[in-house]
Amino acid sequence: MPPPGKRGTALRIGASPARAKSRVWGRLAELRGPGVPARALDARALAALAANPGCRRRAILDGAGVDKAALAGALGAPSAFGQSQFAFMRGNAFEARVKADGGAELLRLVHQKLDPAAEPPQEPHVPDLAAAGPEGRTARTALALREAATAGGWTLLDHPMLALEVAGSPAFLEPDAVVVHPDGSWTVVEIKSFPMLDGAADPAKVGAAARQAAVYVLALEEVAGRLDPAPRVRHHVLLVCPKDFSNLPAASAVDVRKQRAVTARQLTRLTRIQDIVDTLPDGVCFSPELPAEELTAAVETVPATYAPECLAACELAFHCRARSRADGAVTTLGRSVRAELGGLTTVDDVLAAAHGEAGDPEDPAVAALRRAAALRAEALASAGQEAVPCH
Repeated sequence: MPPPGKRGTALRIGASPARAKSRVWGRLAELRGPGVPARALDARALAALAANPGCRRRAILDGAGVDKAALAGALGAPSAFGQSQFAFMRGNAFEARVKADGGAELLRLVHQKLDPAAEPPQEPHVPDLAAAGPEGRTARTALALREAATAGGWTLLDHPMLALEVAGSPAFLEPDAVVVHPDGSWTVVEIKSFPMLDGAADPAKVGAAARQAAVYVLALEEVAGRLDPAPRVRHHVLLVCPKDFSNLPAASAVDVRKQRAVTARQLTRLTRIQDIVDTLPDGVCFSPELPAEELTAAVETVPATYAPECLAACELAFHCRARSRADGAVTTLGRSVRAELGGLTTVDDVLAAAHGEAGDPEDPAVAALRRAAALRAEALASAGQEAVPCH
């Protein structure tokens, strides 16, 4: 009989893969709570998860489909992370304008920015991608891509559905559009509502869009790899934004090769969801309906890897930051500081090493801290001030 909290290990040893997978999905449903539907894992969440692959907490919450915004509110640390209703409506209106008339303007921008040598888009094919459920839509998208790759001419896939395996679980992704060129190659199109002023947009927002598009490129490469011959997935995506302060579309070609490589490498480092489930005690549940104390204890059963960058990407960032500060973790100060300090993981450890109370003098981090403390004391002494201990 397996020890408490280790049921999945026995399943992997003695049961069939299909049965073990079914039990894992059942366990994930238990983690969400009775009758709570799973929240879809989108490309934005995947890009954020890939940026922090060591965070098991986010991996299991996203893998189980937990509503992290509702969870953060129930924990008493609500986050303003997300898009306002006004911005959401404005984005939908702009996307509808860009795709009007069968995507004529969108295809014109793709032709102008990415494939000017090809024939101009005339009477493009816009296949119907409707199907039952995400699996059905994924299969219908794959069929449409296969047909378009050999048909010639321009094809616009409006909100196709792609699948990408992440940490042993499938994630269904829905890009704004995918364009098939006359040569059979595929391009991802990202439509955003932030403005492009004088031909340039906010670099931080462009970077976030590029990381999101890189996830779609990876998913498209999975589809292309199953075809013979495999179509080329272009690593330049088209970013479409409002021009200046108008509602007219402007576009820019964005090279996502770097983001694609980083995302692919980070996703392979993610711990499999099943492996994380195996470590959880029986009865753990992340339902926001639970009492705050019980919910906090459940969340703390899964280790987090907090960094200041989480504030821009995760709904639980304020909760994890408070816990990190309470524990005195140096990661609260940023990943670069954490990397410089080596084996010193808490602020107390750092101060003790700086004051000569702990630490190996041969450790470069300890030596640097003691040198910095000595310089600080020397500077204060020369200024006639009394050295105040660091806190």
